[in-house]
This record gives sequence, C-alpha cells and structure tokens, in this order.
Amino acid sequence: MRRTAAHFGDSIVLKPDEFRLLRDLFVARTGLQFGAEARFALERRLRERLMVLKLGSFADYHQYLRFGSHASAEWDEAIDLLTTNETYFFREDRQLRAFQNEVMPMLEVQARGRRRLAVWSAGCSTGEEAYTIGMIIHQSGLFPRRSLPGEPPPWDVRIYGSDISRRCVAAARRGIYGESSFRATPPDSRRAFFHERPDGWHVAEAIRQLCHFGQMNLLDEDRSRVLGRADAIFCRNVLIYFDARARKTAIEVLYDRLNPGGVLLLGHSESLLNVSTAFELLHLRDDLVYRRPLSALGSAPVSDDPT
Repeated sequence: MRRTAAHFGDSIVLKPDEFRLLRDLFVARTGLQFGAEARFALERRLRERLMVLKLGSFADYHQYLRFGSHASAEWDEAIDLLTTNETYFFREDRQLRAFQNEVMPMLEVQARGRRRLAVWSAGCSTGEEAYTIGMIIHQSGLFPRRSLPGEPPPWDVRIYGSDISRRCVAAARRGIYGESSFRATPPDSRRAFFHERPDGWHVAEAIRQLCHFGQMNLLDEDRSRVLGRADAIFCRNVLIYFDARARKTAIEVLYDRLNPGGVLLLGHSESLLNVSTAFELLHLRDDLVYRRPLSALGSAPVSDDPT
C-alpha cells in the first residue's frame, strides 16, 4: 500500500516480521548477516529509501528489492547505506611487514618465470588498502616494471580492488583522500606517493597505474573469475560480517582465485578454523598467513562444520 507524502518519515517503522524478511533477503543476496540488535539501525538507514520510492512500508520495500523494475539499482543504494567502511592507509602494520619482508620475496621466486604479480584486495572499501599494497610493492624494488637492454624482462604488476559498495569503488577510483586516511601513514610514504591539492591528497600516478577497481559481490563466483588468478589476496575484516554459509562460499572463491603457492591474508580476528582444510598455515615472524599448497589441484575441500 502506498501512502501520501504526509505519512512518510518517522511514522514508518520496521516491524519484526518485516525485519526478518529483509534480513533473510540480504543474507541470501550478499552474505551479510544482521542480528536482532540491528533492527533499528536498518530502520533508520533504509527509511530514506522508502521515502524516495514513495513506499508505505518495509514490506513494500522487500517486494521492491525482489521484483521492482529498478531493483538492481536499488540494491546498490541499500548496500551503500548498510555497509560500514572505516579504513586507512597502512592499516595493521604487523601484517604489512610480514607481506613486505617474507611474503613478497617468496612470491617473487614463485612468479619469476612468468614475470607477473597479481594481488587482489577483496573488500577494498574506499581503496586505501589497494593503494597501500601498491606503495609497498613499488618501494620494494622486487618487481621492476621497466628494464634496460640485457636485463630480465619487466614485471607486469596488477593490484585489483573489489567491493560490494558502488560508492566505495567510485571513491577508490578517484584516489583523493582526507586527513583521516593518513593516521598510520609514514611521513616519507606520504611525501613520495601523494600530491596535496585543494580537494585533498591525490594518489601519485605511478601507484594509480598499478591499481584497478571494480564493484563485485565476493559470493559471485562467475564474476570473480574475470579477475584471473592472484598470487596474494587480502580479505581483511570481511568474513566477520558473513553468515556461516556465505563464509564457506567466500573461502571457496578465494581459494579458487589463488595460484598454487599463493597466500591469503585475513584480519587478525578471523581464521579458517572449521571453515576450510584446504590451506596451509604459514607461521611468519610477524604474522600468520594462509597458503594454497603448491601442489593444489581442483577446488577447495571445505569443512562440513559451519561454526
């Protein structure tokens, strides 16, 4: 039932049965789970969409997301409103040191024959993680993108950033950041890889050229194959928002996208315990990372225990 404009606004409440319908729909479509405590947050964040669409209830909105003529565009709007994207450059320094000092030299040896390095930042938010990886790789000198006559061929280095949020991907592509993104950035990195302009700090072109961004649902196996195989995947603090089924699907996607010998870096509050037995656990000096075995063939065996 549609209401007049006078009825829009705070008078529209998210009833418990409507919350369950929307919660189940979001889990099925995106893997994102919302506990009972999230009901009022969903109500507050999505109410404006009901007003824009002139819908009289959250049940109407549920139907619109399922069958509306512009449902695909509305999913983008809803996801932008419901996802939290708090990030900054050089986040989780210990893990980045492990990547720089131990993982990258290992990958250089493994990929030396093909002279190609691919890294995927899955759940890249507004791009800070992908650009951070680009800066670390650039500074390392392990993967030179130019070579002189008589030297080995140059490397093809590509960093892919993906996020389910259209708004976040657009911000990543712009590559312009405010002060809050630099809370952990070393001063020399800021001077070397950013240019200050009136609208903010712009990522230097040498790093922008390495990074490519696209909107993608991590559970979309077909879309993920477009990326090709990666030598390293950063998927930090993403799986914690998924339910058990979506977490298993996501890990299968990540495993499938890794080259044999490739590594998966998760957030420090995440692990593959009771999710997958396919990966090897590497104990590095500064961190723990997961590796697809060098002899790995086929798809990932996944634990039957979803907890």
